[in-house]
Amino acid sequence: MKSSIIELASDLIRRPSISPNDQGCQQSIAQRLEKLGFQIEWLPFGDTLNLWAKHGSGSPVIAFAGHTDVVPVGDEKQWQYPPFSAEIIDGMLYGRGAADMKGSLAAMVVAAENYVKAHPDHMGTVALLITSDEEATAKDGTVRVVETLMARGEPIDYCIVGEPSSAQQLGDIIKNGRRGSITGNLTIQGVQGHVAYPHLAENPVHKSLCFLTELTSYQWDQGNDFFPPTSLQIANIQAGTGSNNVIPGELYVQFNLRYCTEVTDDIIKQKVAEMLEKHQLTYRIEWQLSGKPFLTAQGKLVETMLEVVEKVTQNRPHLDTGGGTSDARFIALMGAEVVEFGPLNQTIHKVNECVKVDDLAKCGEVYQQVLSRILDHA
Repeated sequence: MKSSIIELASDLIRRPSISPNDQGCQQSIAQRLEKLGFQIEWLPFGDTLNLWAKHGSGSPVIAFAGHTDVVPVGDEKQWQYPPFSAEIIDGMLYGRGAADMKGSLAAMVVAAENYVKAHPDHMGTVALLITSDEEATAKDGTVRVVETLMARGEPIDYCIVGEPSSAQQLGDIIKNGRRGSITGNLTIQGVQGHVAYPHLAENPVHKSLCFLTELTSYQWDQGNDFFPPTSLQIANIQAGTGSNNVIPGELYVQFNLRYCTEVTDDIIKQKVAEMLEKHQLTYRIEWQLSGKPFLTAQGKLVETMLEVVEKVTQNRPHLDTGGGTSDARFIALMGAEVVEFGPLNQTIHKVNECVKVDDLAKCGEVYQQVLSRILDHA
């Protein structure tokens, strides 16, 4: 298993698939799966390529989900090894996407192949959902595939997303949920004028200070057993013309909330509107909802993952819902039990991104054993 995973991971890394370009990654995977009898369905939307591959039929449907796209490499001169060369040095596989997430994607593919070879007449369905639009807008990727599957009544019962979930050592964390993410793009209106004649102008920065203080200090909730409290951060703020003698006519503030299941996006929108009205501000606001919070608290998948990960890695994992968003938020809308498990996240999106070769092999073992435990006893 180990050599097959590393061979496929290296092939994928050598393809410069900057989001949303796939660069033949999915075609390479599809060709392998098709030889084993997987049904291959292409679901392209816009400039995004999506692959939905299935083996078997009926329930339960257990799917692996991943993405072939990667973030840009930045200044290549800062890389110790070329970012798309897939060098293996001292047991580490280097390259953009090694950890996020071509390594775990390769492990999922090989695990599915091995299971199907050993159990060609298995119960239920083994599926893979692969997209090339996760790192960028995420508008034409997994979310569109999920919409397609739901429209035709095609379920997913269990799903493992191969995001790099581990923090300090492989298997220390399994993510069983994520916070929601919503961004407010707020423009507060004033009246532009000369700084020497403030009575002829209205400074939106000055007028907004009390509002901004309340916005950034407001306690949304206390969190719960599964999620930390909702948090808000101002990401961008801008006003003025660049001249020191002009009172700005507008103030632009962009803020983001990572919110738990104690609040909803509607509650957030309503409360912010109340704050703005309270401080008598003239404004316009545009909201961008990146994803609602989801949680797989208990169930067969979580229980199986906890047991298998501990067995393979010798680490007792704990469940966690921290971090950013992932495509798991879309799959959860199908009512599926969803978890994220993959290698260490310490080098993701960084220069010299890398992953332990042995960790990828263990990821493959975890994925294959989970398939056996769920489908062999279906």
